[in-house]
Amino acid sequence: MGMTKQISKRGRERGSQVVEFGLVCVPFFAFMLLILDISWTVFNKAALQHAVREGVRYAVTYQTMTGLGQDASIKSVVQQNAMGILQGSTGTSLISVQYYTPDTLTATNSNAAGNIVSVSVTGYSLSPMGPLLHSNTPLILSVSSSDRTEGCPLGICPIR
Repeated sequence: MGMTKQISKRGRERGSQVVEFGLVCVPFFAFMLLILDISWTVFNKAALQHAVREGVRYAVTYQTMTGLGQDASIKSVVQQNAMGILQGSTGTSLISVQYYTPDTLTATNSNAAGNIVSVSVTGYSLSPMGPLLHSNTPLILSVSSSDRTEGCPLGICPIR
């Protein structure tokens, strides 16, 4: 009699390990994907911020690459420093270079000495790896950096 009682009790508990495994694994993997999503977002934001800072650093010294104007050179520097995030013409289209007058902060087309240059990446889309709460809406990142330009070399500013 004692033997049949033990067998029937074990038979009823046989599937409980699978259920417990499922109850533990689903939240665990969801949490791991959340950590990966947040880490990937922070990495992308930091990489883009670094890239625009390097673009501004390049812009304030009026350097240009052979065969390119100043704005195209700045965009190229931003792409080179973005760790592959802004590749190709799609990446270039997200980068903007704008100049402002220092006294009124109004936008200008002039890259004259003393003006403020602002380099930004706007509208970079980042999709979640593990969509929690059933949302596939991409996260849109935007970064910018600005600084005051130095004096033009030999008093002649390069063509934008």
